[in-house]
Amino acid sequence: MRISALSVTAAAMAATIAGGAVPAAADTLVSTVNLEAGAGLHRNSATVTYERVDGAVNSVKIISLQAFSGEPDCVWVEWNDPKDVEDGWTALNSEPPCHGGSLGETINQIIKAPKGYQLKIRLVAYHDGGIEVIHKDIAKL
Repeated sequence: MRISALSVTAAAMAATIAGGAVPAAADTLVSTVNLEAGAGLHRNSATVTYERVDGAVNSVKIISLQAFSGEPDCVWVEWNDPKDVEDGWTALNSEPPCHGGSLGETINQIIKAPKGYQLKIRLVAYHDGGIEVIHKDIAKL
């Protein structure tokens, strides 16, 4: 019995795909960071989805975020921006969810820092109208 070259090629390709070969376009890894601060009524949380920027030193694309605030709190998700002269942190969310609310945003923003600078994100909670950070959580990217 004779097997055609096309059948052999198709079988080899199927075996390669089944063996875990992934196309080069799928090299970008999407990661998620979960942040939590406070407890009980003051429990605040956020989830940030991001990916590394190919070929760029110390650059990350923030894809999206989801933030939830505790009952008396307002929540910001921030990154440690080396260009921020006030306190070194820049908000990623456009507005804070407050009083038990939630906010989901598609960001698609690239954040960058000089080589050797550790990129971080943080969740900070303030009591409504307050300026003092009540709860916070920080994670490295």
